Amino acid sequence: MEEGKKDNKRAGIKRALSVKDILSKKYEVFPFEGKWKEAFDTPERTGVWFIWGNSGNGKTSFVMQLCKELCKYDRIAIDSLEEGTRLTVQNNLRRFGMAGVSRQLAFIKEDIPTLRERLRRHKSYNIIVIDSFQYTRMTYGDYIQLKEEFPDKLFIIISHARGKNPKGDAATSVMYDADLKIWVEGYVAYSKGRYRGSTSKYVIWELGALENGSK
Repeated sequence: MEEGKKDNKRAGIKRALSVKDILSKKYEVFPFEGKWKEAFDTPERTGVWFIWGNSGNGKTSFVMQLCKELCKYDRIAIDSLEEGTRLTVQNNLRRFGMAGVSRQLAFIKEDIPTLRERLRRHKSYNIIVIDSFQYTRMTYGDYIQLKEEFPDKLFIIISHARGKNPKGDAATSVMYDADLKIWVEGYVAYSKGRYRGSTSKYVIWELGALENGSK
């Protein structure tokens, strides 16, 4: 048996985990409360979250609110490939009172190779918002490489939609792989992934949701 263990070690094969191993493992999670927990429970602090929706349904507003909540727990870098730092971004920051989390939130506009260089640095950001997936021009293979290189980071990927699906085959594949899948429609964000709270939905804007019949 000892010889077999040595052979596995030489071959780079890790020990298989037992049910007891997994049940006793401790995970770092976001201790959401209130409507955040009702929608998304307490998700793990690493992995991939995928947010998609059509224009004019509250996707940007939801991302701002989500970032403000996550700033309670860690620093965030928004890779704003699509909008950069245009006036619309400034308006949204003011609208949602983001000045209060300015020390925790930063904006960059970097292609994926440059972003990877940034994330390799000591004490780099642990939460990265990529807006949008289509602007990265990543393939599904590129995405897997990014995710596997930084297993201790949380990537929140924003995507365009075509109908009710992410726009493009690569984006659709990323959506299926993501831990938390969030579909935004009619000013409501719906949890479609592995983490669901008691309601599995987050109302982004009360009046807008009522007008769209989403609430």
